[in-house]
Parts: sequence; C-alpha cells; structure tokens
Amino acid sequence: MAHSYPLRDEDPQETREWIDSIASVVEVEGRPRAHFLIDQLLDFDVSVHGDFHGRVTTPYVNSIAPERELPYPGDLDIEKRLNAYIRWNALTMVLRAGKHSGVGGHIATYASAAVLYDVGFDHFFRGRTERFAGDMVYIQGHSAPGIYGRAYTEGRLTEEQLDNFRRETDRDGVSSYPHPRLMPEFWQFPTVSMGLGPITAAYQARFMRYLENRGLKEHQGRKVWAFLGDGEMDQPESLAAISLAGREKLDNIIFVVNCNLQRLDGPVRGNGKVIQEFESLYRAAGWNVIKVIWGSGWDALLAKDKTGLLRQRMMECVDGEYQTYKSQNGAYVREHFFGKYPELLDLVSDISDEQIWKLARGGHDPVKVYNAYAAATRQKGRPTVILAKTVKGFGMGEAGEGQNINHQLKKMGAEAVKAFSDRFGLALSDDQLGELPYLRPDEASAEARYLKGRRESLGGYVPARYAQVESLQIPPLSALEGQLKGTGDRSISTTMAFVRILSTLLKDPNIGKLVVPIVPDESRTFGMESLFRQIGIHSHVGQLYIPQDAGTLSYYKESADGQIMQEGLNESGATSSWIAASTSYANHGVMTLPFYIFYSMFGFQRVGDLLWAAGDARARGFLLGATSGRTTLMGEGLQHDDGHSHVMSATVPCCISYDPTYAYELAVIVHDGMRRMYVEQEDIYYYITVLNENYPHPDMPEGVEEGILKGLYRLPLEREVKKDLHVQLMGSGALLPEVIAAAQILERDYGVSSEVWSATSLTEVRREAQQVERWNLLHPMEDPKVPYLTQLLDGHAGPVVVSTDYMKIHADQIRPWVGNRRFVALGTDGFGQSDTREALRRHFEVDRQFVALAALKALADDGVLGRDVVAKALAEMQIDGEKVDPISV
Repeated sequence: MAHSYPLRDEDPQETREWIDSIASVVEVEGRPRAHFLIDQLLDFDVSVHGDFHGRVTTPYVNSIAPERELPYPGDLDIEKRLNAYIRWNALTMVLRAGKHSGVGGHIATYASAAVLYDVGFDHFFRGRTERFAGDMVYIQGHSAPGIYGRAYTEGRLTEEQLDNFRRETDRDGVSSYPHPRLMPEFWQFPTVSMGLGPITAAYQARFMRYLENRGLKEHQGRKVWAFLGDGEMDQPESLAAISLAGREKLDNIIFVVNCNLQRLDGPVRGNGKVIQEFESLYRAAGWNVIKVIWGSGWDALLAKDKTGLLRQRMMECVDGEYQTYKSQNGAYVREHFFGKYPELLDLVSDISDEQIWKLARGGHDPVKVYNAYAAATRQKGRPTVILAKTVKGFGMGEAGEGQNINHQLKKMGAEAVKAFSDRFGLALSDDQLGELPYLRPDEASAEARYLKGRRESLGGYVPARYAQVESLQIPPLSALEGQLKGTGDRSISTTMAFVRILSTLLKDPNIGKLVVPIVPDESRTFGMESLFRQIGIHSHVGQLYIPQDAGTLSYYKESADGQIMQEGLNESGATSSWIAASTSYANHGVMTLPFYIFYSMFGFQRVGDLLWAAGDARARGFLLGATSGRTTLMGEGLQHDDGHSHVMSATVPCCISYDPTYAYELAVIVHDGMRRMYVEQEDIYYYITVLNENYPHPDMPEGVEEGILKGLYRLPLEREVKKDLHVQLMGSGALLPEVIAAAQILERDYGVSSEVWSATSLTEVRREAQQVERWNLLHPMEDPKVPYLTQLLDGHAGPVVVSTDYMKIHADQIRPWVGNRRFVALGTDGFGQSDTREALRRHFEVDRQFVALAALKALADDGVLGRDVVAKALAEMQIDGEKVDPISV
C-alpha cells in the first residue's frame, strides 16, 4: 500500500515529544545510542511492512548550523578586496584576449567559484616544503582564468603572460586550461576533459595511501582537493570515483562540487534538485556530505521561521526556478519565491527588494565555505564532499549572471564591465575601464603583505609542479638474460615473457620495491597469479577472510602493503591508478615504475581520453596491451579483437609504441624504456602489445638492439638472393611467424627469394622519417639527411610487403619512405570474428598464403613474373577469388 506523507506537520506537539525524547538520549547516552534507536525503529517498520523507503537526504539547508560555526580566522575585509582583484584579473584577461586575438576564454565558471577557491588558497591548500609534500589540488578546467588571475596578483605571472592567454606557440603565454605539458612548472593535473578530474583525483588519493602503506612515503595527513562542476558529475568516471573513494574510506580526499545549477547549455536538473540528488548518491557510497546552500543573510530568516514553511519552500522550488531568480531582481524573488505563501511574504515584509537580492548563496559566503572546509579536513574514516550552491556568472549582471548563455560568453559591453567593477568595489575610472588594466596591490600594502603571508604560512604557492627527482639505478640488460636466450623447442607467449621480466625486476634490490604492477581483473588470464603470494595484492584493510584457494601455491593474497594494484573490472580506474603511479615522481617525489597490463581492446579504445591526459600529465610508465591483434584471441569475437590500438596509440605524441614478436625484443624494449624514463627522465610512456599465442623464441642475434629500438631490423635468415625474383617481407607481433613461413613458400614453390624484417615499431619508423623530412625542409642548403627506413632498404631489391595484425593503415604509414618500389600493406580491417587463429588470418587475408600471394602479385605488377603464376598460386593455395571482403562483413 502506498503512503502519502504530508509536507506540513499535522501534530507539532507529538512531533516535539519525539524530538525531545531523542534529544534526551543524545544528552545522556550520546549520539551513537540515539542513532541506534532510530535505526531500530526503521528496522521494525521494514520487518513488519517491508515497503518503507528511507530518506537519504537532509533538509535543503546548510549542514552546519550557525551556532556550530567557527569564527573566521582571516581578515574578511582584506580578503574581499583581494577577491575583487582576482575576479577582475580573470575577467580582464579573457576580455583582452578576445579583443586582441579573438581566442576568447571562459568567464562564468570562475565567477561562480571564486570564493570556493579563495578560502582554500587563503586557509587550507598547503604547498610543498622541504618537510611536507604538499596538498594536491585538482582545479576545475574552466576556472583556469581565475587561477591565472590569482597568480598574477601574487606576482607569479606577468602582464605579458596574461595578455598571451591561449597564445603559446611563439610567445610567453598561458594555456587555455590546466595543462602540465604546456606549463610544466605550474599545473599539476589536466582536468578539463570532464569526468577525468574526479576519477583521477580519487585514484590519486588511493595511490597516496598505497605509497604510505608500503613505506614508500611518510604519512603526513596530506589532502587531495578536487574542484568539480555539478554538470560534470553526470560523467560515468565521476560516479566511479564516488564509489571507489567511499569503498576505500579515503579520508584524504575532499570533493568540492560547485553547484551553480548550470551545464554548458542550460540547467543541470531544471526539473529537480541536483544538490539533493548528489547528497543521496554520496551518502549511499559512504561519504560525509556537507551542504553549503545559503549564505549568512538567510540565517535570520530561517531562525524567524517557526513553522518550517521557509524550509518547505526552499525544498519545493526546483533548480530551474532558482536559476531564473538569479537572472532577475529582488522584486521578482519576492513575488515568485516568497509570494507563493502569504506567511513568507510576511516573513520578508520588513526588508527591501535590494536586501532580498543580496541574500547570497552559500558558495559565495566565505564564512560558510570556511566552516565547510574546516569540517572536511577534520573528518576521519571516510571521504567528504562539499556541495556548494552558487550562481554561474556571479557578478556579471545583465551580461550573463544566471543565464543559459553565460558559459560561452567571452565578451562584455562597457556598461556591464563598469557594473562589475562597481559591484566588487573597484571604483575604476572610465579611462581605466576602457583600458581594462590588470590589478594587483602595491607591494607595501596591507593586501600584498596579507596575500604573501597567507601563502608563506601554508608552505608556498599552489598550484606548482615539482619534477626534480633522483634518477633510478636500473639493472643492466644482462639481468634479463633469460629472455635474451631462446626457448629451444619450448613455446611460450610474449605475455609470459613479460611476466618473467616483471618477476626479475621485482627482485632487483634497487628498483624492485618501486615497481607497481596494475591489472584490472585479468591476472590469471595473463599468467600473473604466481605474483599474488610473492608480493601480494594491495588492500587498505588487509585480508579479512581465508581465501577459497588458501591451500594452493598461488592463493589470492591481499595485504595492506601488497604491491599489485588489482582494480577489478574497471579499466578507467586502473588507468587512473597508472596515471597516479606514472606521475608520482612529480606529485610525491617518488619515482615508481608502473606496469599496467590489460586486454588491448580495452585500452586506447575504451580509455583513450585518460591516456591522452596521461600524456598531458607527463606520465612515465609502461602500458602492456595483452591478447593484442585481431586474429590471436581465438573464439572471442568482435568486441574482444583489437586490430586498431596501434593506430590509436600513434595519435599520442609522447607514446612510444612497439609490437614485438620475440622475448628478446620485449626485453630490449622494456630495458631501454626504463633507461629513457627513469634514468634520462624523458616525459614519455610506452605502449607494448603482447600475445597469448605460444611459439618458440630464438636467441637474440648479435647487433640487433639498435634496430629493435628504431622499429625495424632484418632477421639473419639465410636466403639465396635472386636478382629479379626477390622481395622484402615485413611483419610484427603475431604475424611475423606467418611472414617467415611465407618466405619459405615463395622460395620452395615459386623460386622467389626474400629478406624478412621484424617491424617492432612502424610508428617509430614513421616518426623518425618525418623528423628527417622536416629537417631537410628547414635546411635546404645542407646535405639532405636520409630516413632510417630508406637507409635500411638501400641495396635490398624488390617490392615491400608488410603484414600486421592491425588495420592496413598501420603498415601504410611507412609507404612514403620505401623508395621507388612497389609497396603492399596487409592488415585486419573489419570487425573481429569468432574462430581459430588460422581461420581468422585467412578471413582477414594476412596469413602466410596471402603474404606470398601479395608478393607474387607485386612481382607480376613489376613485370618480372607472369600473371599466370599468380593465378596458379591462387588455385594452389585454395584462395577463392570471389571471397567476401572482410571490411564488408
């Protein structure tokens, strides 16, 4: 049976008796006992009726009552003047950029969040010192102008830099949003791609605890602050962050959600109440929720409201109405908000329309914000979210305050600029307003001394990025001797070779403890279960149960100091952990070596945005795309078969991609990656594909290391070179053995000789060639340089045929540098299918027969072989000339 619960109290006296009863329990026995009794009442009702829907939200008022507020520790008058300077600089920077270059920028987001940031900068965000590693602050991307405005006011940025906002290519400018790659000493975290800030902040907090639990970093009570937008919380990555932080009880993280009620184009929840929705979501996930909805001006009205009608009205108004109120005036608010009930009109009968208009939202009141932040920093045992209600475009007046258009607003008229100046007490002259000057207090002023003193007391300026860290002492390549030697008749996969490399590194006395293995939930698939017992799986609570497989050699072992980060079925979370680990050198002063291994199909395709952000963050680490290629994963089918990750990884400029075939290639690549990232400290990361296909691995030939790293080298296979009937065959990863078999078919059945090349990285081959071409373009009077690929092929005659387990465009990228010879790219364009490896390779036309056929056809096209030989080969290889094109399947 459905029940309708009245909004108004039908029996206030009875209600008062119940409240007094609970109050007496609290006074005598404490809050835990009172809450126990309340829970017992609810449990009783559920046990009898079973249909009770418990409330998961609190009233639509501030969580911290006025009588529980702490005194504000700062000088509010000085901070108000500084706030005005910073607001003005943020506004002016965008307006001047639009005027001078037309590049524009965002105004309204920071206008709504200025107090949220200022209170943090003045009282809470601790900088890095020699003794303290500093708090970490994730800035909401669209608020960047305000952070630049503050940095200018602090003397950290120059007028020239602000004037070059969003103009960096040939001048000293500042980037559009938080970009560590573009401003490596300023920004710490790239956050403007919405949803990435919440999830990377949450996993950063978890990684901080991981370092502490493993003894790699001292526990110092550091905090991770993440400033987020209410519209941003719709992103699935945001929801994942909420779950992770609640489950892990991360009391070192504080989310500040700027609830200005607007997305980019309109209301976040025009027909609902987004703060209430968020409260229920966060509470259910185990967070401490602090609501900062109303400014201090509302306290007296709420105290006068003895019936609860004002609270009821606050609750029944939807967000779309609240947005409209702030785009109007005090008279409108009186009529439409208070005017719904005569009692509420009486409540405000003694205050003017102007006073009603000045009733601020909580996120614009420094006293309310300070108390929320102070309570958040005191919270133990669970994360905290602060839901702060603000007005988007606050202070922009008729130019955009509370209006749907304000996110895109990049210009303001002269009258609107003057109104802004007057509203925040800047009192600029008309001449000054026309010039739009940047403002900062005189060095000797009380404001300048206060600003400097606050940051000195908190340890230094924020944001700031510190990348200075000692290089690691990595083991020599000979330490991986087991992978440099062949396997003889034994067949193994490159995934197994990687696990053996990882096991070796974990035992190294210098870097072993710094290795961070990260897996979504596929450790056993990748043959890593032996590491469970060896190094353990990280869990902040240890292991509270006896695992089902406790009697086995590789049982599932969790521990607080466990080294493996086992992230569950959560590639976004695992990638966020990898980003935290791969940027640890800058954010924690600890250079860790993360190895994240995953199904390659669920890497760049699924979390490409995060991996692009990793490049922005200057990540250093290894990504291992396991079960890679479109034909190696037998029976799995369309959504598991990766034939494009190398195409996608090539789009990230700092990602070094390899597709090795042999264990010795993998060993050389991993070792050189460690040298480049952890000794030379290059801001790059590696994507290496590994296979689940087993085959024998040869010894490493002499002198091939350079070719492996440059992306192409010739295998030392003995072949009789025939002057006319000769081809160059290239392959990588899973298909190099097919290419070698094709060379045997050509020689045995058709009298065609060949040379076989292992293409460990066609992407690196192309990049080197492009760099050479650019140098030649810019140095026309110098002797032209020759690309590595062109040099290699010099003196090696015949067409080039390349076969990879990826789309043809992957091989096609080296076509311009093979010289005046015919070039054929074979690849796995089309959707994956379920079948055996042999059937799949025949389907995609990349197997040994198709490699041989492509070589014969190229020779025929060159006029050195009859076309009848090609036709004969078709018949002998049982290839149907009318077979369906795999792209069309």
